[in-house]
Amino acid sequence: MGHRIQDILSYLEQVAPAAYQEDYDNATLICGDRNAEVKGVLCTLDCTEEVVQEAIAQGANLIVAHHPIVFRGLKSLTGKNYVERTVISAIKNDIAIFAIHTNLDHVAHGVNKRIADRLGLKETKILKPKKQTLSKLVFFVPPKDKDQVLEAIFEGGAGQIGEYKDCSFQLEGMGTFTPSESANPHIGQRGIPQYEKEVRVEVILPAHLSGKIIQKLKKAHPYKEVAYYLSQLENENQEVGAGMIGQLEETMEEGAFLDYLKEKMNLQVVKHTSLLGKKVKKVALCGGAGIFLLGDAKRAQADVFVTSDVKYHEFFDAEGQLILCDIGHYESEIFTKDLLAELLSQNFPNIALYLSKVVTNPTSYR
Repeated sequence: MGHRIQDILSYLEQVAPAAYQEDYDNATLICGDRNAEVKGVLCTLDCTEEVVQEAIAQGANLIVAHHPIVFRGLKSLTGKNYVERTVISAIKNDIAIFAIHTNLDHVAHGVNKRIADRLGLKETKILKPKKQTLSKLVFFVPPKDKDQVLEAIFEGGAGQIGEYKDCSFQLEGMGTFTPSESANPHIGQRGIPQYEKEVRVEVILPAHLSGKIIQKLKKAHPYKEVAYYLSQLENENQEVGAGMIGQLEETMEEGAFLDYLKEKMNLQVVKHTSLLGKKVKKVALCGGAGIFLLGDAKRAQADVFVTSDVKYHEFFDAEGQLILCDIGHYESEIFTKDLLAELLSQNFPNIALYLSKVVTNPTSYR
């Protein structure tokens, strides 16, 4: 038997956990049977009626889209608009639709990294890291059992800090406890104070994985009652957040950079604020609607901020501190489908993968 749709979704959940999506978002399985066998996967930026027809023609029964076709709750499915017609068509043809949206925007290897790579940016980092996505776990374990417990929680996702894995802090000390008369102690006797050498271990973990990691801790730990503390951290998570900033390989003139931007992003037009007569080296960017990051781009002393969906008065907010570029929502994120296809092809080499050829851009240029 081949892969199930759930296998694809589980992998994509590891790439961009749903916990990292914005509250307003709907990055999830929109419709379809998780247990169905995968016949083919179509990767697209948007899921429209034409994209569903494309999936049917290719024999694909899973569409992986960046933008959710269903953003708000549907109160009926009568085909009165393109959203309802798209969902109805998918359901009739046993096609599952999965959206991976702001969660893919927010991971360091996601949408914005793809844009940064196309622009050849180096030393990239998240422009606005998220807070309250990390927790700290502290627990106590006998020295001889420490390695097996650490192995278990590391396997569960603890101890990953940037490019470093299996990270922990350890301090040996003396633990004391007295088992009650109804206890069944692993070490010691009922009613008698016990003194045991223990190791205090501290690890950082993604907050959304805390339940899974605590289960692994308890299963691997020799004690029936495990002493541990779990606390949420205010630290910024350098691997999760909005936008990205990096350095060009070589400094460019402003006009040359705008030409370079058009070439690398396959643009017909770039809307931008006035040129400042400065060199361009540091570039901030955000795929999709990213004007909310303008202040962060200024504080990071970016020479240019590349995004989309900028309103007329918002261009004034650049205030001559940088060049603000609007390249179009579709144009800024169209290469996301290539990213999705590459990720899936590397991990599911035997599954038929297709890149949507449908141009879903709702705007045109003359």
